[in-house]
Amino acid sequence: MVKADLHIHTCYSIDCLTPLEQIVERCLELGINCIAVADHNTIAGALKLREIAPFKVIVAEEILTPVGEVMGFFLSEEVSRGLSPQETISRIRSQGGLVAIPHPFGRSPFWNANSLTSAEVLSQVDIIETFNSRTPFSNSIARAWKLAKEQGKAASAGSDAHTVGEIGRAYVEMPEFDGPDDFLNSLAQGKIFGQKSSYLAHFASTWARIRKHILGDPSRSLP
Repeated sequence: MVKADLHIHTCYSIDCLTPLEQIVERCLELGINCIAVADHNTIAGALKLREIAPFKVIVAEEILTPVGEVMGFFLSEEVSRGLSPQETISRIRSQGGLVAIPHPFGRSPFWNANSLTSAEVLSQVDIIETFNSRTPFSNSIARAWKLAKEQGKAASAGSDAHTVGEIGRAYVEMPEFDGPDDFLNSLAQGKIFGQKSSYLAHFASTWARIRKHILGDPSRSLP
C-alpha cells in the first residue's frame, strides 16, 4: 500500500517558498511515500523532486484556465496557462496524462465553477479532488464528494500544501500502482483521510507572492 498526498506545491509555485529537500524530509517523517507535485503552471519543480526523492513522485501541474484550474497527472511536458478547459484537457491527454478538477467548488460554500463542472468538461475528466485540506467549508467538500459519485469519477485527496506543516493533512491509502491506468484502478480502491488546514495557511501563500515579487525567487535550493 502507498500513502499518497496527491496535491503538493513547491518553491516552483509563485505562492510557495518550500524547498524541495524539506518536502522530502517531511514526507519521510510522516510516512508519506507517494506525492503528486502540482505546482502552478509549471512542472519544473516536480521533475527535480522526482530526481531526489526516495519515493514515488507523480509529475503533475495545476493549470490556470480562464474559468478555473485544471490539474494534469503523469505529465512529461508543461501545459501553458490561459488556454480553454477543452484545449488544456486535450494537451494533457496528448501526453498520456490524467485529467483532474482540484477543489471543484473553490473556497466558498456557495461558489460553483460552472464551466468546469459542466457535462461537457466532466465527460473528459478522470478524477475529482473530493478532499482538499485548504477548503475550509464542509459544504464545499460534501458537494465535491457528491459530484464525484454522481459522475462516476475517481475521488482523490491532497493537502494542497504550500508550507511544510501542511504536508500530509490529506492523503489516500491505496494499492501500489504503475502508470496512469493502474493509478486510476488503485485510486478507486483507496481510502481517503483528511484534516482541514487553518485558513491562516493562505497568509503564507500571500507572503510568498509578496516576497517573490520584491526579492525575486531566492527559495529554490537546487540549480
